[in-house]
Amino acid sequence: MDSRQFREIIGLYATGVTIVVAEVRGQVHAMTANSVTSVSLDPLLMLFCPSRKARMAQDLEGLTRFSINILRQDQQALSTYFAGGWKEAAPPPFKFVDSAGGPRLQGALATIGCRTHSISEAGDHYLVLGEVTFLHKGITPLQPLLFVSGKYRRVDFSEGVAAPDLADVEDEPPHIFYDH
Repeated sequence: MDSRQFREIIGLYATGVTIVVAEVRGQVHAMTANSVTSVSLDPLLMLFCPSRKARMAQDLEGLTRFSINILRQDQQALSTYFAGGWKEAAPPPFKFVDSAGGPRLQGALATIGCRTHSISEAGDHYLVLGEVTFLHKGITPLQPLLFVSGKYRRVDFSEGVAAPDLADVEDEPPHIFYDH
């Protein structure tokens, strides 16, 4: 296995794009992240995974709260800017506003504010687990920015096709296990 092949394969998994905003020792830090996931409903927990090389990762012991801001499909420029790939002289327009969950990105599709629960090391990244303390949903249309195969994408909200009818399939049915 090599890391390039792994990136190519895992890149087929479509993800949303977020900007994680944190206030650390009085300074606001922000970074683009697609390694974000919900972890638990009881308690409500979220996870994001900054690289050890990320500026935000340089002072994680000072991280007490953060917000995960889900980007709208028209916010690709912000993703590029906060990922460090912006080539223009002036940054794209953005504003951070205070909220009960800490600073959040104004105009995001949605925001999940968290209090830091735990931080652990995992290879060349950290796992930052946060307990959800604040939720905010932006205005419609609720159209997220996606990232897949190394490119930004948009959701096609047109009607999809129906799943195939598998009633006539003669193979042994799969064994399905349900969590309760």
